Amino acid sequence: MVEDTKCSCGSANVAIFPCVGASNVGQLSNKVAIELEKQNFGNLMCTVGIGARVPGLMKSAEASERIIAIDGCPVNCASKTLELAGFKVDRHIVISELGIKKNKDKNLKDSEISEALEKTLEILQSE
Repeated sequence: MVEDTKCSCGSANVAIFPCVGASNVGQLSNKVAIELEKQNFGNLMCTVGIGARVPGLMKSAEASERIIAIDGCPVNCASKTLELAGFKVDRHIVISELGIKKNKDKNLKDSEISEALEKTLEILQSE
């Protein structure tokens, strides 16, 4: 059974936009976003759909009370995509800044996912 993790931000309508880049940390950003949604922390949203200006996705993002961008590395593709589309990112997390070194190995280990999720939750719950 998945235990609910509450967002200390006070908002029930949280949009989570991951990077999903072509590296371990990009893939970790997506895995973390999926786990956050499973724990009812927020709603996983399609970052590339924002870049494509898909009307339904734009409306969903506009209706969100809070936007979280989870990037894999300092290139910041997710947060830049949101900002270029006119959205304010309320919380920005960069997986490679959590002590996880970027590489091209996309075969993630459960321990890497757990570590990234734990560190992300610490940040989000400390707000």
